[in-house]
Amino acid sequence: MGEEEAILPLYDWLFADPGTRPSGWEPGWATAALVTALEGHETAVLVAQMGGQGRFLGFCTAYIDLPSVRYGTRCWVEDLAVDPGHRSSGIGKLLLDRAESWAAGLGATHLELATGAARVDSQRFYESRNPSEKSVIYRWRLDPRGS
Repeated sequence: MGEEEAILPLYDWLFADPGTRPSGWEPGWATAALVTALEGHETAVLVAQMGGQGRFLGFCTAYIDLPSVRYGTRCWVEDLAVDPGHRSSGIGKLLLDRAESWAAGLGATHLELATGAARVDSQRFYESRNPSEKSVIYRWRLDPRGS
């Protein structure tokens, strides 16, 4: 089993209540996207494991994706999830710290992420990290086929 096949099931942590599975989620496409992230130079897929090669306890995907005119190079954390049985144990902090360090090493000036309005526990965690700014994100789903 490749890394992507071991990591992809962890997305169920993001889809569990209060989250939802995105409309159009397709495991084949998601696997291919995860392979691209694993192989990219400006992408990171970070995992926390019990005992080094043991069971996964959390994961984080980060992307150097935007040379912002206003802020400099951005690192976007797209996915950050911890096994529900191990939340509030420092794993999320470890993963986000590592993402910040990785991004700074590539010249990023800031790190951003979005979380769902219903994810109160996640918001409390992010607030505890003293963000330099907070914002509201709006998202429009597009049909790449143009129909």
